[in-house]
Amino acid sequence: MTLIFDRWDTKEIKVRDSGLARYINLESKTIPHSFGQNTTKKFEKANIAIVERLINKIMRSGQGKRKLSGKYIRGRGSCGKKLQAMRIVENAFEIVEQKTKKNPVQVLITAIENAAPREDITRIKRGGISYSQAVDIAPLKRVDEAVKNIALAGFSSSFNNKTSAEDALANELILAADEDKKSFSVKRRDEVERIAKASR
Repeated sequence: MTLIFDRWDTKEIKVRDSGLARYINLESKTIPHSFGQNTTKKFEKANIAIVERLINKIMRSGQGKRKLSGKYIRGRGSCGKKLQAMRIVENAFEIVEQKTKKNPVQVLITAIENAAPREDITRIKRGGISYSQAVDIAPLKRVDEAVKNIALAGFSSSFNNKTSAEDALANELILAADEDKKSFSVKRRDEVERIAKASR
């Protein structure tokens, strides 16, 4: 039987949100690395294991042009360094397991379900007039946004302070899984849904 990082099983993992279940791949690999096999076709990222998708988001450079809490957030020098990103995720999973006594993959899935926004806005232009319209978010985008915000929370909590990336990521996973209002990804979900509600 293959275990993620040779430690955690995914057979007992349950996805409560049936809308997201199809887009959360619980494939078990000792080393969650697909070597870019699922990058050639549209929507292929749905076939990438969810743990690897988190690792790929950790490899981002950060928020980029947009400011987060009044500052530009950059990644912890892990752009393209998959082994470093894997180590961060593996260590974060160990911390989650120690603190919650639960399977950290189940904690990740619950965090994604809680952090996934259901509604967003899009810009519509008619006759030279543009306005915002609330729209439902596709399930694949919901998963992607949740994973991105969880990774960004790890960046922002460990940026310019002594908190390690592993501790910051583990803390965010636990808070998001509990749907705690202190969680950055849950705050982002509420903010996006609040703006969308105002644009209905």
